[in-house]
Amino acid sequence: MDRAVRPPDPEPSRADGPGRPRVPVRFARTLILAAVFTCAACGLVYELALVALGSYLVGNSVTQASIVLSVMVFAMGVGSLAAKPLQGRAIVAFAVVEGALALVGGVSVLALYAAFAWLDLYVPALVVVAFAVGALIGAEIPLLMTLLQRIRRQDAGSAVADLFAADYVGALVGGLAFPFLLLPAFGHIKGALLVGVVNAVAGVAVVLWLFRRELGRVARAALALGMVAVLAVLGGVYALADGFEVSARQALYSDPIAVAERTRYQEIVITRQAGLGPPDLRLFLNGDLQFSSVDEYRYHESLVHPLMSGPHGRVLVLGGGDGLALREVLRYKDVRSATLVELDPEMLRLARTYGPIASLNHRSFEDPRVETVTADAFSWLRGLNEQYDAIIVDMPDPDDVATAKLYSVEFYGMVKRALAPGGRMVVQSGSPYFAPKSFWSIQKSIAAAGLATTPYHVDVPSFGDWGFVLASPTKEPPALKLAPDLTGLRFLDSAVLQASTVFPKDRRGRDVEVNTLVHPRLVEYEGEEWKNA
Repeated sequence: MDRAVRPPDPEPSRADGPGRPRVPVRFARTLILAAVFTCAACGLVYELALVALGSYLVGNSVTQASIVLSVMVFAMGVGSLAAKPLQGRAIVAFAVVEGALALVGGVSVLALYAAFAWLDLYVPALVVVAFAVGALIGAEIPLLMTLLQRIRRQDAGSAVADLFAADYVGALVGGLAFPFLLLPAFGHIKGALLVGVVNAVAGVAVVLWLFRRELGRVARAALALGMVAVLAVLGGVYALADGFEVSARQALYSDPIAVAERTRYQEIVITRQAGLGPPDLRLFLNGDLQFSSVDEYRYHESLVHPLMSGPHGRVLVLGGGDGLALREVLRYKDVRSATLVELDPEMLRLARTYGPIASLNHRSFEDPRVETVTADAFSWLRGLNEQYDAIIVDMPDPDDVATAKLYSVEFYGMVKRALAPGGRMVVQSGSPYFAPKSFWSIQKSIAAAGLATTPYHVDVPSFGDWGFVLASPTKEPPALKLAPDLTGLRFLDSAVLQASTVFPKDRRGRDVEVNTLVHPRLVEYEGEEWKNA
């Protein structure tokens, strides 16, 4: 009897069923997991870009991160549920979702910058954008799971493990690429647009090619045309991004912008206004005014010279990368050395090489007594084994956690340890008029570190009423006076200094808490007070 001829089993290493691509199963799965990896990296970059932009524009990185993360995670859940009915047409749905995500995520930073610069709708726009991006990211996972199972059936646990392994590794790569590659090389706007291009190619082109046999000719053409349209929009916006950024940035400042640089740490903007009088040169860090050349001497004379009436052979300046406080320190011929610690090397470069600032600081960095250190002052102080006679703390206002640590009890404790016997410290402490809680919290935090304090304030027209705290590790508050042989000051004299210790009744000491690393109260005070200023 003839044996029945049994047809050969299909080759287990190929996915060649009806409508499936004629490619090895392993290769097809690898492509899908590569798409998962890339899309996860892109998604995390969008998330970090929104957080970082908010920190630059409005400060308070904790609040910005909380808004973005909470809205996006919620939206991811909504997106996952919304994708359930789409699993029957997972290929088309995934391609559409990825095209939309590439477009929305790619232009998200530009759109938010425009909302901040021209519409004053930043927070509502942030919520809308974060929700849209989060919902699209959330829709990816169910659709990708369906595509993986369509290539080869496997138990749910194994499929989830493969999918999330690729997703999490992609998130790691995206999280590292954003601060170390994209942001310094391309900036916020162009970096997000480039990621959008990658997202579109990885999410649409790969899947469109892999499952092309399951799509009709019209569907393939429509998806391909949609991807080309997304890439064209992103490319066109990329070409116009520089001009847009210049226009949007200028909308934030009343005077013409002369220099604008976004560094690893901050956005540096210098404006110059030419008029009938002397030109007004202004420095802004992350949008906050640091000085105006018209009246900066009032601030820096008040900051430096009461401190320098005491011992000042060795001087340490923490912050003050513009060199203006250093200029006042170097008036004293008996200063043997002056060390300046600044976080941002680009700020130091501008202070040395940008003519108007270098002229304003009298080229103080060229003095042989000066040494500069590029480091985070908090970390640098922890490893310090030297002591100084006079320490100037000239830091930006503590409107987020990163700067609030530089006004903490712990920080002042390290400064106290760095003071030589008889040494003293001065701290720029904000406005006792516009932000009295912040001012007195700084004074109280310095006292909590074991230093006797003398608070004082002066009028700086560009800032308003501005305050300082002179401190020393003694039982008695340090005397507020000027060195007897000091000459050439334009604003400060003994009478002004004596009057500076008097605070009006409505701006005297407040019942406030100290600022610590664990409880950064200053962030709360600053946000509350300056918002209403």
